[in-house]
Amino acid sequence: QVHLVESGGGLVQPGGSLRLSCAASGQIFALGTLAWYRQTPGNRRESVAEISVRDNTKNYAGFVAGRFAIDGDMDKKMVYLEMDNLKAEDTAVYYCYVKGLAAWRQPFDAWGQGTQVTVSS
Repeated sequence: QVHLVESGGGLVQPGGSLRLSCAASGQIFALGTLAWYRQTPGNRRESVAEISVRDNTKNYAGFVAGRFAIDGDMDKKMVYLEMDNLKAEDTAVYYCYVKGLAAWRQPFDAWGQGTQVTVSS
């Protein structure tokens, strides 16, 4: 079984920065997709950014507008989201999401428990 644990959320003023981290553990054979999603009360979870491990392609939601950067460390099985110039509308619970192959090359996908990001003065 694969587990994801996020950290790095918190309260930040508009224009500030935060770096979210996600640690993956368990019997992971290979990682395929690393991603961050976010969700606000009453709304669907939405994609923020993702990496395709195979070719290191990175994709971002339109609202990111160059403010966020996703990165991954395959050796450490870590996923990061650097967020700059944060806005009040970025306030949400941020979730890490990982797809890959577990032991015996069985496909898996996993979600973290979420970390709260609040942007407010």
